[in-house]
Amino acid sequence: MIFTAQKTDTGTCCSSNQSKSNNMKRLHIHISVDDLEQNRVFYTALFGMEPTKVKEDYIQWLVDDPAVNFAISKGKSKSGLNHLGLQVDSEEAVNAIEKRLVNAGITGEKQDEAACCYAKSKKYWVQDPQDVIWENYHTMDQIEVFGGDSFTGGVGCCEPTFPKDDTCSTGCC
Repeated sequence: MIFTAQKTDTGTCCSSNQSKSNNMKRLHIHISVDDLEQNRVFYTALFGMEPTKVKEDYIQWLVDDPAVNFAISKGKSKSGLNHLGLQVDSEEAVNAIEKRLVNAGITGEKQDEAACCYAKSKKYWVQDPQDVIWENYHTMDQIEVFGGDSFTGGVGCCEPTFPKDDTCSTGCC
């Protein structure tokens, strides 16, 4: 099922079309936030597009690309959402995401050769205004270990350590 956004007099609505050649489904993620405008800036930079729908108390982006990569794991100290992410097809795409975020004043952590989640990847990590971690990455190869590397301080994979004083930005980590 393919969902498309259509502008109407009353706002944007969604319609669906069945397609035998494309069974893509759109994953819905809804995050409660404190500051709508601050988050609008963050997510517009992250997704590289303007919102599809903007209301006084609600903003929506209908993103066609990327599709979703959903994973579960055990052994973390806290159950629940670990992080969200954008998996892309090239190092250039990771660099483009990093550039959009930096241009929006959003600092992050760079990891050029991560060995994590059974893969070697190039990553750029950021936190949104609610401290939700976003992993923006390109997988270069599959490996046979779950993870833990010097980037994470050896505590395990997908656990960046963002400085509390905002000193970390592109190129410093």
